[in-house]
Amino acid sequence: MADPSSYRPKPGQIPDSPGVYKFRDEHRRVIYVGKAKNLRQRVANYFQDLANLHPRTRTMVTTAASVEWTVVSTEVEALQLEYSWIKEFDPRFNVKYRDDKSYPYLAVTLNEEFPRVQVMRGAKKKGVRYFGPYGHAWAIRETVDLMLRVFPVRTCSAGVFKNAARTGRPCLLGYIGKCSAPCVGRVTPEEHRELAEDFCDFMAGRTGTYIRRLEKDMMQAAEEMEYERAARLRDDAEALKRAMEKSAVVLADATDADLIAVAEDELEAALQIFHVRGGRVRGQRGWVTDKVEAVDTSGLVEHALQQLYGEERGDAVPKEVLVPALPEDTEAVSQWLAERRGSQVSLRIPQRGDKKDLMATVQRNAQQALGLHKTKRASDLTTRSRALEEIAEALGLDTAPLRIECYDISHLQGDDVVASMVVFEDGLARKSEYRRFQIKGFEGQDDVRSMHEVIGRRFKRYLQEKERTGEWEEQPPTDIPADGPAATGPVPGPAPATGPAEDGESREDDGRPKRFAYPPQLVVVDGGQPQVAAAQRALDELGIDDIAVCGLAKRLEEVWLPDDDDPVVLPRSSEGLYLLQRVRDEAHRFAITYQRAKRAKRIRTSPLDDVSGLGETRKQALIKHFGSVKKLRQATIDEICEVPGIGRRTAESVAAALASTAPAAPAVNTATGEIIEEDDGGSS
Repeated sequence: MADPSSYRPKPGQIPDSPGVYKFRDEHRRVIYVGKAKNLRQRVANYFQDLANLHPRTRTMVTTAASVEWTVVSTEVEALQLEYSWIKEFDPRFNVKYRDDKSYPYLAVTLNEEFPRVQVMRGAKKKGVRYFGPYGHAWAIRETVDLMLRVFPVRTCSAGVFKNAARTGRPCLLGYIGKCSAPCVGRVTPEEHRELAEDFCDFMAGRTGTYIRRLEKDMMQAAEEMEYERAARLRDDAEALKRAMEKSAVVLADATDADLIAVAEDELEAALQIFHVRGGRVRGQRGWVTDKVEAVDTSGLVEHALQQLYGEERGDAVPKEVLVPALPEDTEAVSQWLAERRGSQVSLRIPQRGDKKDLMATVQRNAQQALGLHKTKRASDLTTRSRALEEIAEALGLDTAPLRIECYDISHLQGDDVVASMVVFEDGLARKSEYRRFQIKGFEGQDDVRSMHEVIGRRFKRYLQEKERTGEWEEQPPTDIPADGPAATGPVPGPAPATGPAEDGESREDDGRPKRFAYPPQLVVVDGGQPQVAAAQRALDELGIDDIAVCGLAKRLEEVWLPDDDDPVVLPRSSEGLYLLQRVRDEAHRFAITYQRAKRAKRIRTSPLDDVSGLGETRKQALIKHFGSVKKLRQATIDEICEVPGIGRRTAESVAAALASTAPAAPAVNTATGEIIEEDDGGSS
């Protein structure tokens, strides 16, 4: 590990002009490339106290052995040079988007004498017009098949074309009218190129002109009683309309735009792009990348723009680019895009209307792509095994933790404090083992104390189950909390209620031990040192010393162990870290879902809930008739009986229930002495 001070430039040596800088390692390999408006200020930031640097930046500067820079005249030149160097050197600490699959494009080879329409993948070539990308190659072929009726452009390979020219006989498409057969001279090179350019214009979104022309020719042929020709033109127009229908209209104003959305976590980011031309989605693609540098959403967007348009010119750069966050230097990026397009490019965040709605759709696609990427990694057996081995090695465990339990605390400003327990076995979620807890030992907000209570309750039940099954003959330690099973048992999760029973039964119907009888090899808590210490203290109080404990802190994804002053930092590409993250995120999701449901139920409670035989429909009828619970409380039994469906016995029950929950005294404004009128409106 290098000391950054060993290669720090001397004061005043770095210019204060725009430029691009490179960090190199001891083998002279470029490991990071960056740009700056002011090189002196930006580069100096890398040589501050290591403790103040982001962990990824700290790793980069301690890996590097030298830094060098190149001065340019404008920020736009810096942007272009940065892109060129990233492409040339492929630095390990720069974010680089890679396609999560090879997307097919519809390509027209305008660089050939007789342009050809075909499906293409891979790097783009000069002189070739591309449309897409498409999700599937068959979608391209269906579109092309419909359009060849109107634009009979060559689709055959060079070998087939030469063979047809040699024999003087066209291929089958030439005989059925889906190729103009330039191979045998039916059309001149100029006429065929015009067909290819019309094909490109239609695919680029200029559709109305060709359909109107076909319909006009059809009407003229019908007037001239050339009905067979009119029928062919009608079918051609229908074919073009069907080709247009394959891409849905999403923007009514025929907008040409690219929409970019980003979904990210601490270690990875997924990016989705929708290509909209003529108001229709003409293509979609997605990338997934490791966040190997300290970068926020605006930085991810800037990298994406560089990679998307770094090799593009002209119409390939749209008039409008919609993004979730603007790059740090929006003006320079916009100018760079405008230079590549040859005209003004609008780079902005959609604020309202159809474009904002479509951006939400793109964002959902990005979230799903990131989730799918993580699920694929987690579901692979080899990957899961490696993840468990890495966790065992990092935490110093004797064996891989085949059962992991993770706990999280959730509340809203100290109210409705709950906790979750999620279980992963062999690296996969075991949802039937999930449990939810209400915090009962105290009131208010104290995550550390809550964690201590939950861990104590869960493992007290484990010891009780173990004693009942005869697996543990000793008496429990005397410092176990004295609350009984009914007071300490967790609230069942979404699985069938087959957890520890109140009657002392300790086995399921199939003879397997109940869930709290299964001990984990590893307990993970959502939090840092305080939460880990609380969990370990709870286990120590119960005399349990064979279960490992660790915590995963959200901010820097550090793993904390009991009694350790420094965290365990797993590599960013570690499968073990991915598994711990997934376990922690699942515990957080499960806890917050329960907390929200509990809060919503509390808000919806009413004194009428305790009236026996009073259903939801009649409760709503009462509230609607009187306007509020307060006014209902003031009504007589006879007045309550006037509500349709409410008999005298029910009215008496309602009146009694409301009387028992009546406020003890009215609220008073202490400043004015005024009685405050409260209208509870059906909640209490």
